[in-house]
Amino acid sequence: QVKLVESGGGLVQAGGSLRLSCAASGSFWRINVMGWYRQVPGNQRELVASISPGGSTSFADSVKGRFTISKDNAKNTVYLQMNSLKPEDTAVYYCNAVSSRPFAWGQGTQVTVSS
Repeated sequence: QVKLVESGGGLVQAGGSLRLSCAASGSFWRINVMGWYRQVPGNQRELVASISPGGSTSFADSVKGRFTISKDNAKNTVYLQMNSLKPEDTAVYYCNAVSSRPFAWGQGTQVTVSS
């Protein structure tokens, strides 16, 4: 079973940047499309960015042009670079496979953007 550990969140002012990291155990995750999700209390988890095994990326309209997703297979890590952050980006961010059978969810990392 793949274990996912997210980090890099924090408090940032609007317009600022953060880079989130998702460390995955083992190498099995590499054959999956991996995504970054976010969740605000009371709302469903939202997929904001994904990256395929071949490196193709996709983004939700709400973050397009501001967020980038990348991965380092050698480090078993998936990254989310977030620029031009807005207060509405405030959420807990998680990474996981984009699949009907995702891996066990990690604890997530809190991102708070102040106005």
